[in-house]
Amino acid sequence: METATLAGGCFWCTQAIFQKLKGVDTVVSGYAGGELVDPSYDQVSSGSTGHAEAIQVTFDSQVISYELLLEVFFKLHDPTTVDRQGSDMGNQYRSIVFYHNQKQRAVAEETKQTVQADRSKTVVTEVVPYTNFYPAEKHHQNYYQNNHDKTYCQLVIDPKIQKLYKEFGLLLK
Repeated sequence: METATLAGGCFWCTQAIFQKLKGVDTVVSGYAGGELVDPSYDQVSSGSTGHAEAIQVTFDSQVISYELLLEVFFKLHDPTTVDRQGSDMGNQYRSIVFYHNQKQRAVAEETKQTVQADRSKTVVTEVVPYTNFYPAEKHHQNYYQNNHDKTYCQLVIDPKIQKLYKEFGLLLK
């Protein structure tokens, strides 16, 4: 099993997407890259801790490659907006790939360049070394599964799930 740590805006959205992929064992919503040890949602939401809402994915690289995880990541969020995903604004919503080793770094940089070649806007996704990850509070875990009837889930997450099915149907559990 390998680990990927990704920040692509709201962790409710990214967790819901990555949980549906074959080869993915666990997806935990949390906070990564900041200075404060074990921050709370309120602290991260203030924008003062340096953390991004992120997911930590444990996956079987024999079933799904890191490259494919990054392909899904880049296609299902907007990597061209600084500190923003849709109506979610603040540095906690920035786009980041936290690499765990040099191979992941190389794959992330190459994937970012490929994505950039297909876009007219600059891809602003950061590619930085992994330093820390703190799981979010319990009520943030599996948010989409537990709150599918909420307006946010229907208006923001459902369209991303539909795009996932359309673009990556063969990768789904």
